[in-house]
Amino acid sequence: MQTILVAGRNASAGKYDVLSALMAHGLASDKHRQRLVLRFMSLITTRYNWQRNELVMGQREIARLWCVDERTVKRDMARLRAMEWVVVRQQGARGRVSVLGLDLQRVMLDTRAEWANVGPDFVERVGGAPAVSTSNVVPLHRPAVIVGEGLWKEACRRLADEDRVLFDTWFAGLREIGAGEGCLTLLAPSRFHANYVQTHLGDRVRTAVRRCDGSVGRVEITS
Repeated sequence: MQTILVAGRNASAGKYDVLSALMAHGLASDKHRQRLVLRFMSLITTRYNWQRNELVMGQREIARLWCVDERTVKRDMARLRAMEWVVVRQQGARGRVSVLGLDLQRVMLDTRAEWANVGPDFVERVGGAPAVSTSNVVPLHRPAVIVGEGLWKEACRRLADEDRVLFDTWFAGLREIGAGEGCLTLLAPSRFHANYVQTHLGDRVRTAVRRCDGSVGRVEITS
């Protein structure tokens, strides 16, 4: 999947691609998800600073925009943070509102199933044929697919749905060797493999695991 450009020559197209993906995702979802996506899009189009990746907007101001009370704002913003579409960059203090950011790559991953509804040109443009990895580094050999167990098995399904090539190259060779006290431990086929996944793909693994079990706060990868 391509990196979303927020500045430069193709920045405008990248912004419209994000909004198009969100629109398609919302229209294909139930009414509750549709409403959440529409509210999220309203934050992007009215107050989001693309270049700085900053959203500075108080709950009262959001409530006025959404035409809801502040309790509803708290609930839906908590949902967006749990989805990792919204992240807290600087916690508010002494009467100052929090500085929020948006994880646009996570947004695009979560809306990928609906890209085809926009059209094949959109799929091709935003990365329908993803690269093998997020860098020029490739593994020395492709590990054999290992069927996961327990929590990791559920997380594998999510990772494979997001990016099958990336999954086959980096995630399929991991297996669960322990879970407890809020930590999932995975075993990689080599030290290089473990270090690469932990460093470059750790956020994606943690997100998939947390969406399967919110009580897991850490994922450790060993060899």
